[in-house]
Amino acid sequence: MRDMTGGHDVKTGAMVVLPDVQAVARHMAKWLTEQALAKKDGPFVLALSGGSTPRWLYRALASADYRDRFPWAHTQFFFGDERFVPEDDADSNYNMAKTEMLAHVPVPPANVHPIPTSGDPAQAAAMYQTELEKVYGAKVLEPGRPLFDVVMLGLGDNGHTASLFPRQPVLREKKLWVSTCVPDDAPHTRITLTYPAIHSSRHVVFMLAGAGKREAFAKVRAGDPAEPASHITTEGELIWLMDKAAAGQ
Repeated sequence: MRDMTGGHDVKTGAMVVLPDVQAVARHMAKWLTEQALAKKDGPFVLALSGGSTPRWLYRALASADYRDRFPWAHTQFFFGDERFVPEDDADSNYNMAKTEMLAHVPVPPANVHPIPTSGDPAQAAAMYQTELEKVYGAKVLEPGRPLFDVVMLGLGDNGHTASLFPRQPVLREKKLWVSTCVPDDAPHTRITLTYPAIHSSRHVVFMLAGAGKREAFAKVRAGDPAEPASHITTEGELIWLMDKAAAGQ
């Protein structure tokens, strides 16, 4: 994956197409480790994703190949979105990341930032924004000083990414970094990073696998404005990391 500057969106982002989901996971594990080791001016700040493809990545990072190489103590782990369910719920993104990776690696507990999922969702979103502000060192995002080094994203059949679902008010959010979403076509209230927060990144990586992603990917890659993921941008590099089935090859 190349290092590019000048900002990118879903139409201009680079495509990396690999044979299958395991190859996607191995590639991402290697690249992510290289990025984290190269970061010298402060912590490496990463927004994790839920879903089936990241599960393979988390297993790879927890394996013997990376467990002792990845700079866990130098990395701050956030989440791109979360369902408003208890942390031990099967639908929790945090629970999946913990089960597959975080519980098996030497990461300091203070470096892991689960999204709060109790009480009032709007207050939980505000609490999470405060967590991000502490790591960023400011309350306003500054162009040229990204909040995240890497934001990992997936893509839903309905064109959603993170918990930016179709037809929801969060799609119009311009100031908050973290907000709520109540999808009309999926279960659970959600907490999600907003477009401005995702834009403040050095790298955005969409990880896709399987023929089921092909149709949604084609629409988003073409910039279909009806698809929430079409509006993702980054200050830095956007990468589509996908298997041949998702790419339609």
